Amino acid sequence: MKKIARITGVLSLIIGLCSGLMSCTEGDRFDYDKEAILMTGTEVNPMVRFVVENTPSTYNVTASATGKVEEDVTINFAYDQSKLDAYNTANNTNFYAVPNGSIIVEGSSGVIKAGSASSTGVQVRVVSTDEFIDGRTYVIPVSITQVSGGNMQVLESARTIYLRISRVSNFHSLDMNNTALYSNFIFEDSKAVNLDKYTYEVRCFINDWHTTPEPISRLVSFTSKDEQRSNMLRFGENGQAINSLQWVNPGGSLISKTRFNTGQWYTISLSYDGTRFTMYVDGVKDSEMAGSGNVTFQRFELGMSWANYPSMQYFNGRIAEARVWNKALTSGEIQNGICGVDPTSEALVAYWKLNEMDGFIFHDATGKGYDMDWSKTVRDNAGNGVLNAFDKRGAVRWLLDEKNKCTQ
Repeated sequence: MKKIARITGVLSLIIGLCSGLMSCTEGDRFDYDKEAILMTGTEVNPMVRFVVENTPSTYNVTASATGKVEEDVTINFAYDQSKLDAYNTANNTNFYAVPNGSIIVEGSSGVIKAGSASSTGVQVRVVSTDEFIDGRTYVIPVSITQVSGGNMQVLESARTIYLRISRVSNFHSLDMNNTALYSNFIFEDSKAVNLDKYTYEVRCFINDWHTTPEPISRLVSFTSKDEQRSNMLRFGENGQAINSLQWVNPGGSLISKTRFNTGQWYTISLSYDGTRFTMYVDGVKDSEMAGSGNVTFQRFELGMSWANYPSMQYFNGRIAEARVWNKALTSGEIQNGICGVDPTSEALVAYWKLNEMDGFIFHDATGKGYDMDWSKTVRDNAGNGVLNAFDKRGAVRWLLDEKNKCTQ
């Protein structure tokens, strides 16, 4: 009965692993009369999360047997970057190897003592993230290279553990709880870009909902020079709940299914693929509609800047990470860029991290020249269609505290 239970357990492991990200091979056909060795934590998925908030951060890699061993078993481990290349090829992923000097692997072997089923291990230590690039997901593959003692086999689909680094980052953000800040920046005509497919993104944090007679909170607008075929975001519009988000777009209007909480960061992504508008919240599809949405991007608005509306429709919160793409991002692509993206990413038109810490220029991280100088903004303050120049540098405030944390 014991051997039957053992075989059933091993079969369950194989089925679970083979139905996951990695496919099974001939190497998984081992003798079921023998116990098997596998990397601890890979029973369901060989990719596991390694949270790194500060450096150094350590992950203890161990191996396990499918049953108690009868004699000491020694397992040798090694960091093997080639495994990551094979993983990316097999799973159509784009994970990155850690930069040189970023990690230290302490030790090379562990032992499963007789009468036990788990080994001592080796320590994988992230000692620096200075060379990490935002928007890249780094993975550390560690493999079992040799097993000595006990006549044990390795479960091939669980020979390697992939430590996906999940960084906790602190960041500066722009304080939007200041109506004097609200205005528009219009780029010169040579910077106007026509988009037949696009994604606009912004991260926001709601401190609280304002209580003026008009319970609307205007967030941002991505639009053309003359505000034609705009993409605009505002909370609480058109009789909707104050914590619902409206996306006004060239095809009409979408109201979020999500009801937003205060005290929480959200990434809002507005995607158009040529036939459909799709709103994502933190990379999860929220709502969509069919329509025609070709646009020109040349103008960015913070808050509601028209006439005397800033105080009536102010947004009590913070923003960071505003981006313009010339393609419709997928859910997976959005989720990989929650905390930041690689400024050299393909199809990234403009990227404002909005974390300058000081000053009043919102720099374009792509280097393509879409910097926004908030001393050179314009707004229709009279509501008569005339844009007047406004120096808003004195209204720019940067925030850094425990609320500004992101884990990815």
